[in-house]
Amino acid sequence: MKTKFVIPKGHLGKGSQEILENAGYKVTGMERTYRPTINDRKIDLKILRPQEIPILVAEGVHDIGITGMDWVKETGVDVEVLLDLEFGWIRMVLAVPKDWEEVNSLSDLLRKFWSEGKTVRISTEYLNTAIKYIKINQTYEKKFGDIAPLVITPWWKIGENKWVNIFLSFGATEAKPPENADAIIEVVETGATLDQNNLKIIETISESTAILIANKQSLLNPEKREKIYDILTLLKGVVDGRKKLHIFVNVKEENLNILVKELPALKRPTISPLSEKGWYSINTVIDQKSFLEILPILRKLAQGLVVHVPRQILSLEEIFEGEKQTSNI
Repeated sequence: MKTKFVIPKGHLGKGSQEILENAGYKVTGMERTYRPTINDRKIDLKILRPQEIPILVAEGVHDIGITGMDWVKETGVDVEVLLDLEFGWIRMVLAVPKDWEEVNSLSDLLRKFWSEGKTVRISTEYLNTAIKYIKINQTYEKKFGDIAPLVITPWWKIGENKWVNIFLSFGATEAKPPENADAIIEVVETGATLDQNNLKIIETISESTAILIANKQSLLNPEKREKIYDILTLLKGVVDGRKKLHIFVNVKEENLNILVKELPALKRPTISPLSEKGWYSINTVIDQKSFLEILPILRKLAQGLVVHVPRQILSLEEIFEGEKQTSNI
């Protein structure tokens, strides 16, 4: 029985390929086909748009997938979020034309148009997110209560409030204002594209990264759960490895206990005697962010330091506990 693994194309595609390769998977054909090969015979790999992946995983068409947290929230599906993969960071923003100097928030935008007797037109790919975001705005809620904005797509219309129209965008959303929309809700990395299209960000709605998700029924299948947790273990190893340093320290015997005592970041280090009497080696993994803090101590007490950036750190105990919990979903 193969485990069906779906990964994204687009802006999350490169990061997905990199994390899989760093995890030890060899993926070939991603540039030429939507069904690349992977060096694990128990995995059936496919590439789709990240927008589609949460729904397909939730429905059991695929057992496990990589997508953006923004699309899990937008679709509102019931999936198991296994891991923040910590790449593909974006923020979802509300943007309007730069020359609207008096508009610096959603409330400003609403008041400006309503005072002129005009409907506010917002273009976005994130319809559900836009509805929720607008409805919780105090200015909107005070005037219209729980009435939903009017959402317009080529196929249907929902909602009642004609004073705020949300139009489905099929891409190039930043090109819509001012002729086709008054504002947009869009995801950005740096905001440079918005700036080039004479738009300014007036509010940040949320942030998102790539995540690993699984179908909850697949996690109840012992064989599929085993493979899903194999994938999780390897990918989490890469995520953790990117934040750690593997250090080897040579230290004289008289400094050994002092060094270990002075380095609280060193948890369960391996301490081994060297071939030369009176010398020891300390082998451990530390957080990258703590390295500069402990370097003065190492410099004073150690007599030799080797630093490696690990490819993976496999937190097997943590994974095992997580697997036991999901087996009881």
